[in-house]
Amino acid sequence: MSTLSVPPLPPSPRDDAMQLHHAFKGLGCDTSAVINLLAHRDATQRAYIQQEYRTMYSEELSKRLASELHGNLENAVLLWIYDPAACDATIIRHSLTQGVIRNLEGATEVICSRAPSQLQYLKQVYHSKFGVYLEHDIEANTSGDHQKILLAYISTSRYEGLEVNSEMAEKDAKVLYKAGEKKLGTDEKAFIHIFSERSGAHLAAISAYYHNMYGQSLKKAIKNETSGNFAHALLTIVQCAVNPGKYFAKVLHKAMKGLGTNDTTLIRVIVTRTEIDMQYIKVEYSKKYKKTLNDAVHSETSGHYRAFLLSLLGPNV
Repeated sequence: MSTLSVPPLPPSPRDDAMQLHHAFKGLGCDTSAVINLLAHRDATQRAYIQQEYRTMYSEELSKRLASELHGNLENAVLLWIYDPAACDATIIRHSLTQGVIRNLEGATEVICSRAPSQLQYLKQVYHSKFGVYLEHDIEANTSGDHQKILLAYISTSRYEGLEVNSEMAEKDAKVLYKAGEKKLGTDEKAFIHIFSERSGAHLAAISAYYHNMYGQSLKKAIKNETSGNFAHALLTIVQCAVNPGKYFAKVLHKAMKGLGTNDTTLIRVIVTRTEIDMQYIKVEYSKKYKKTLNDAVHSETSGHYRAFLLSLLGPNV
């Protein structure tokens, strides 16, 4: 469930483009006007606004926003104006290729939390946007079992329905136990095969069988048997299969706890989940941390950046 609030009768994309242009004119930018408009338009409306802006002013809205906004607010708004697949592609590309020490967390999270149909479309968008195949960027910037799971996950066509073959799920749970906790060392191939081939509903069933049969969660087994980016990929896949709201609530909490805030993670999760399941994430956050997500974001951010994120999060409930 989305937390995005859109006016019941939103203005025409042309009016919105004119309003944004007006906000950019003169000395300084009317940042509040930009936020109030863009934070209350859905993905389709944002795409039409960009088309109108390009037609009317012979300029890309994204370029104008980049020159008018700064810092975390600029990063958040520029991601937000993309359609979901282009947003995902941008996050993955940045995570895989930016910086001397690459942070692969963003790419791993986005890839491993998306459905097969989303990934197929994402690969097309990635190629048209960056002129390179996603597979090639993964091969060039990752290694080992982490690389193997990502490549397997984006290339396998998995069932997206809710039906589960219980017998097979129980069998898979036994295979994973034998491949991990039961033996010295870990048979990573077995984990890669099952996690990349099975549907989300099937993995949720495997997780339940695993706990019932061996008295320990599959999540804990993964933590004990694997490490680093490979563990992160497996954990993302299984937790998003079982309860995506709970998974993203944890990611957000981790981004804000302790000294300083991981704004890259905060922006990534809020921007990509607002129109999907942010309502559920907020519920899980309150349940687990005894504090609303809005309050947590409010205390960790400031200024227009805070106002933008809180607009996307909707009412503080």
